[in-house]
Amino acid sequence: MRILFCGNTFPDAPEYLREQLPAEYNDEILTCSDSDILSKLSGVDVVIPKMQRIGSREIEAGKFRLIQQWGAGLEGIDLESAKRKGIYVSNVPATGGNAESVAEHAMLLILALLRDLPKAQSNVRSGVLGAPLGKMLAGRTVCLYGLGAIALPLAKRLRNFGVTLIGISRDPRALKIADFGLTRCFSLEERDEAFATTDILVLCMRYTEGMRGMVGARELATLPRGAYVINVARGGVIDGEALYSQLSCGHLAGAGLDVFWQEPLPTNDPILTLPNVIATPHVGGVTETSFGMIAEAVAVNIERLRCGEPPLHPAF
Repeated sequence: MRILFCGNTFPDAPEYLREQLPAEYNDEILTCSDSDILSKLSGVDVVIPKMQRIGSREIEAGKFRLIQQWGAGLEGIDLESAKRKGIYVSNVPATGGNAESVAEHAMLLILALLRDLPKAQSNVRSGVLGAPLGKMLAGRTVCLYGLGAIALPLAKRLRNFGVTLIGISRDPRALKIADFGLTRCFSLEERDEAFATTDILVLCMRYTEGMRGMVGARELATLPRGAYVINVARGGVIDGEALYSQLSCGHLAGAGLDVFWQEPLPTNDPILTLPNVIATPHVGGVTETSFGMIAEAVAVNIERLRCGEPPLHPAF
């Protein structure tokens, strides 16, 4: 079996998969850069995109049988073209170790913003003690936008900090209020009402391309002055220009971003010049535990392909 990892992101992924594949089959694991995908497709059975687009050109050029996402998001795959050609497409749902890892990373971003971690590190190097003045998480209202696999372990962690926890969901039933420990669960139609009472907004919803820019200038302005925004969902959810504007004018106190409207984010993006932004390179789910779980799930689907069986977690 020839397996092609596409792109330069998540460099540890191929080795984690290699450890999960049976040695007796001598499967060949290949890697390629973004620009070399088309030239590397010859003889490939499985394509694994790592934040790279697998569109109609790649699908028509190759004879591979499975496009296996290394993670949950399928927005970079031309599903219609794959379906027409009879190619399996599968992902690894954001549950278990992956969801727990992303939840921990969201906590890191929240606490780092409230305690102004970049300034604290700078002060240590400058010999300044007793500053900056931080803010406590306890007593603040945290809104979880999207009550799925990531939000559940995040809610569990946040409750231990003594926050008021609210949520926004397509399905705001009473059962979710109990499961997540929410004070209140808002419907999508009630989003503005939820935003108006939010100190810290955490975006952790599932994403489709139709949701691009859904949190824009109007929505961000609905948040109270001094609110924080955390995005561990997908970067396309937020309008980047609107976020920069609300941060630079002082309406928003800060943003913690692990995902961006363009990935990789250009190094000259103005959002990176703001002192009230903490940015990390899409590493919310990049832990030993999460990668081990993802590699195991991907290896299972490769074995199913080898045996002539359809993959688990198919896109269609």
